Amino acid sequence: MAIPKSNFEFLSKLSANNNRDWFNDNKKWYQQEHANMIDFADELLGKLSQNDQINTPSGKKSLMRVYRDVRFSKDKSPYNPRWAGGFGRVKPQLRGGYYYHLQPGRTVVGGGFYNPNPEDLKLIREHIAQDDQPLRSVLNDPKFKRVFGELQGEQVKTAPKGFDKEHPSIDLLRFKSMYVFHEFKDSEVLKADFADKAVEVWTAIRPFFDVMTDVLTTDLNGISLIKE
Repeated sequence: MAIPKSNFEFLSKLSANNNRDWFNDNKKWYQQEHANMIDFADELLGKLSQNDQINTPSGKKSLMRVYRDVRFSKDKSPYNPRWAGGFGRVKPQLRGGYYYHLQPGRTVVGGGFYNPNPEDLKLIREHIAQDDQPLRSVLNDPKFKRVFGELQGEQVKTAPKGFDKEHPSIDLLRFKSMYVFHEFKDSEVLKADFADKAVEVWTAIRPFFDVMTDVLTTDLNGISLIKE
């Protein structure tokens, strides 16, 4: 299915009129476009589930709310002028999460590991410090670089606690989150094959997920950490 042009028109109008009065006056329009996005997310889920095990039960459950939590933000705009969401993989056997963000001029599809818990982050760093080649092989693969470019994510400024700032893998050890994205033009998003293109991007991310799954499910001796 294709995302209708009216969907992006709504987001553009919402961005320019980010207030409750305008939103309430256009609530039916929002509901129409939101319903369209639920259908589109269901299509994404169906296609993605053909080659991976996903624990997100429905497209609707994958979607993030349009309403912003402004309690601790200087920006008091009440709405997010975008459609965004994600699909999780079946744990503990599989790790990584797929993400999408659709917005006029700012559409990305990708995924990875955003703010992993301290135990997982420690294990990731220990594996990288011991042997960074499996991860580097993925990140330096020409196809991976063509689709995603460079690894992204927040980093510590020097070195994480317990690791030497002169470690040969310090460029990877600094990461606190690890994810990659592929950008799409608006014209690409509004084509009928956009769902297929998004799933192609998610398929390209799988080697990264495979390496990280091995890292997060085994100790430094290669012994499985998954309890039977």
